[in-house]
Order: sequence, then C-alpha cells, then structure tokens
Amino acid sequence: MRTDILQTIVTCMATHEEMANIQKIQTEHRIKLVDSWGIKEGSRVLEIGCGQGDTTAVLAYFVGETGFVQGIDVASGDYGAPITLGDSLDFLKQSKLGKQIKVNLETDILSGDFDYPENSFDYIVFSQCSWYVSSFEELQRIMEKVKRWGKQLCFAEWDARVKLIEQYPHLLSIQIQAQYEAFKQDSDSNVRTLFTPTDLKRIVENAGWNVIKEEIIDSPELQDGVWEIDKVVTDIEFELEKTRDMPVKMKELIESEVKLLQEFVESNDVKPLSVYSFTAV
Repeated sequence: MRTDILQTIVTCMATHEEMANIQKIQTEHRIKLVDSWGIKEGSRVLEIGCGQGDTTAVLAYFVGETGFVQGIDVASGDYGAPITLGDSLDFLKQSKLGKQIKVNLETDILSGDFDYPENSFDYIVFSQCSWYVSSFEELQRIMEKVKRWGKQLCFAEWDARVKLIEQYPHLLSIQIQAQYEAFKQDSDSNVRTLFTPTDLKRIVENAGWNVIKEEIIDSPELQDGVWEIDKVVTDIEFELEKTRDMPVKMKELIESEVKLLQEFVESNDVKPLSVYSFTAV
C-alpha cells in the first residue's frame, strides 16, 4: 500500500493528530475494502451508514475530484465518541477531499418520502454497518429499496466464522450484545442483529441482487475486537438492567458468557474477526 495515499487520507480525518496510529490502521483496512470493490475514479457513490466518515474519506479519494460521494446515516450529529459524527464529518468536508462529499444525517432511507431517481449512483456502499440494523426484515427492505438507485452493491461486514482462536473473544462479545439486544424495543447500540455471511448473501439475493464476487479481508491490527470486548465488560450490568423482560435463566447465561470472555482475554491475545466483503449487481 502506498504510504502517500494513506497519509493523504488520514490527514483529512479529525482524529489524525490525537489518535494518529488508530486512524492509520482503520484507514488501511478501508483502503483494502474499496480496492476489493473496484471503485473507479469519476464514479458516483452512495454510502449508507457513513458514520464518522472513515470509509467516506477513502471513497472520496478513490473517486477523485470528478467523482462524488453521498453519505447517509440515521444517527444525529451528536452521536459518537470520542469525536461526534457531526464534528468528524465537518472536519472531513473542510479537508482537501471535502468538495466531492455530501452527507445527510438523521436520514431514514426507508422513509416513504425519501428516494433517488433510478441509477443515480454507480455504486451503493454498505460497509460494516449491517449489525446496527434492527432485524433481518429491515435489512432486506433496505436492500430492496436501494436496488433502484445504483448499478452495483458493495457490501462488507465482520465475518462471524472464526478462523483463529484469538478471534473468539471478538465473536463472543458480539454474541453477548446480540442476545441482550433481542429483548429491547428501541436501541442505538453498535450491535443489534448478528448476520452471518450466509444470512447476508441470502438477504441481498432475495432482494434481487446477484452476488458476483466474494472476498475475505484480514486486518489483524484493527482495534475493534478489543473495543467490543471492553464495551461488553464495562456495560453489562447496565445493559442487563435495561432488559427487564429477560428471563432470569437468560441473564445467568449471559453473565456466564461474560465471565468466559474475561477469563479468555486475561491470558490470551485478541485478534479482530475477518471481514466478509462482496459485490453484487
């Protein structure tokens, strides 16, 4: 990977000074994703679930000054930490990549009055945000609606199929969150529904897409596994308190899983899950 490309993109991110090494690793991973999708210069891209703009910045670099990236996220500008979505995206839009970026926050793409003309975009990107979706049914509705808008779907999500024992705690932390989220009516958590690669492929194909390329992307330096584990261990009492309708036996199961998680990470290294990436037309 050319260091000049990486450095150009990283300096456009709000965390490039305070968390330079973290941002470098996160950006390297997203360059791998965009490269795997084959997104070309001059393209028009719709990115659903753009978050703080980590993938948005990479997309903007690859489409170049003649291209365009439209980011959409359901979250508000004050969501996120340590830097909010609003602050992060404002910084990105004021950078050298900003002129080819537009972002709309607090946008529900399933809203009846939200639409784009047919084939408005060359690519529709849905990158590592499917687990934020509340259900299988909601994800399929999204995949059905966006199909009119673009020619090619570029999709990525954590791969729940563990390849290394060091990835197990990342998966377990995700499973624990998905279990207690199943008892919530409303949530803004990072993990609400756990989709496997088989689930994702079936959903997009049921929505009318045809998967033409699949790839597994490994980025072992990513910090996300550690972040998810820390979140579970730190928040578990608060999260279980919010799920008042959960059976006692289910709570006890989750508490046991958290103990297993803690015991594992005390004596073993942690690696993030691989990422399942595919394109569909």
